[in-house]
Formats: sequence, structure tokens, C-alpha cells
Amino acid sequence: MAGEIRTAEVVVAADIKAIDKEKSSFTGYALSPAARLFHSPKFNCYIVAIMGCKTKINPAVVKLGLERTLIKHPRFSSKPVVDGCKGRKMKWEQTEVNLDDHIIIPNLDDGDVVESPDKFVEDYVSHLTTLPLDLNKPLWELHLLNVKTSDAEAVGVFKIHHSIGDGASLVSLLLACTRKSSDTEELPTVPMNNKPSPGVFLLIWTLLKLIWNTLVDLFLFAATMLFLKDTKTPIKALTVEGQQLRRFVHRTVSLDDIKLVKNALNMVQSDLFCQ
Repeated sequence: MAGEIRTAEVVVAADIKAIDKEKSSFTGYALSPAARLFHSPKFNCYIVAIMGCKTKINPAVVKLGLERTLIKHPRFSSKPVVDGCKGRKMKWEQTEVNLDDHIIIPNLDDGDVVESPDKFVEDYVSHLTTLPLDLNKPLWELHLLNVKTSDAEAVGVFKIHHSIGDGASLVSLLLACTRKSSDTEELPTVPMNNKPSPGVFLLIWTLLKLIWNTLVDLFLFAATMLFLKDTKTPIKALTVEGQQLRRFVHRTVSLDDIKLVKNALNMVQSDLFCQ
């Protein structure tokens, strides 16, 4: 977000009233069943995203960009509260956003950073996943690490509660908050794959395959809950004394390798990334 990515206002001045109206209508809006599930004590889910920058991060620039973009979104300026009139149901409540409570700039130990910057970032993010978010403020944080890694000059780490949105919607929101470096008034260009429309028989066949695969997935899901066991894989969390220890480890993967797997499995890339 900082560095060479330049942020601009998501809306023009004429749309400010519309945004304010949307925020006021969002207040009191009940959390969806899925959002309430993400707040369950044993199912508290977060989205953690790591962004690398080509230059050192200037916190003042990041704060200015967030003021003009992200916190204008109702989900990023509201907090969940329990609606006393409706039992234990939760609803969104509009609140003032203090960016100093959401932008975290940790004091870095130069010894640990210099020894292994990549491992330091991995350890930091892994530890971050063990800390709950404060429910008394909007459920997101941005951690700024001016640590030079093998891939970037500095790193920004977003931690967002899953009840705010899913990965696809948050990526779309991120793109809407940025502009091209060549033209600060133009949105980034997203490549589109324009395929010819399929025939009626192909659509029917695709629908039948979708129904069949859905039934198979439901059966396997129920069977796994009852008697099947998860397949042991190298990326499955390790268990130590009954507790699962999870950590974030990232690797740079060649797009050609991804295409090779896609072609071998006869899949499209969107399906491959969902596996």
C-alpha cells in the first residue's frame, strides 16, 4: 500500500453523502449466520495477508491512504455488538476509527532481524495469529514492518476478522483502494479471460457435473465427521502435547509450475487455487 503504490479516494466528493447514508443504514444490521459462526469461541477465524513493498514504508502515507479509502467502508468502521433486544444475536455498530489503534509499528530487535529477516517475518506473523482482536473496535489491524527480506524492502501485514469479508471481496476492495502509478486517477487493470459462450448442451452437462460433485463432497464431508480421518500431509499442522502449532511459511512459486499442475489435472487456475 505504501511505497510506489499510490492510493486515491475511492469516491469523489459528490459520493460522500451516499457513503455516509450507507454507513448509517449499516448500523444495527445483523451479522449474517456465517459471520456469527466466525465469532464462535472455537471457530474464531482471521484473514492474514502479507504485502511486500519496493521501498521503506512511511506510516504517515499509509495513514493518509487509509483515511481516504479503507475506513470509508462500513465494515472497516463498525464493530460487532450483542443486540440485547434480540437475545444473543450480534449486530454491527458504527464507531469512530482511531487509526493509531489499528496501525501497529512494533519495536524491532535488530539482532533478530539481521540474523534472518525472512524467519523473523514468519515468526512475527505466526505469533500474530495467536492473538485475538479487540471486539471494542473495528476488527482489523495493519502491522508495518520495515524489515528488508529476500522479496521486499518492507512488509505490511493485514489481520482482518473473517466476519468482515472473504478473500475475494477483500482483494477487490484492495484494488478499488489503489490507482495506477502511471495514472493516479485510473483504477488498476485486471486481465480478463474472454471465452466464447458455451452451448446449451455444455451448460446442462456442466450443471449436472456441479450437482454430482456437490453431492459427493457432502457425502465425504459427513463421512469425515463420522469415521474417516484427514489425510496426513506435510502441510498439516503439527500436534504437540495435544495442541496444534501453526505457523506461516511462504515460498515463491513459478507461474509455469502452477500452469503445469493445472494442465495435468485438467483444471482452470481458479479451481487450482481453491484446492
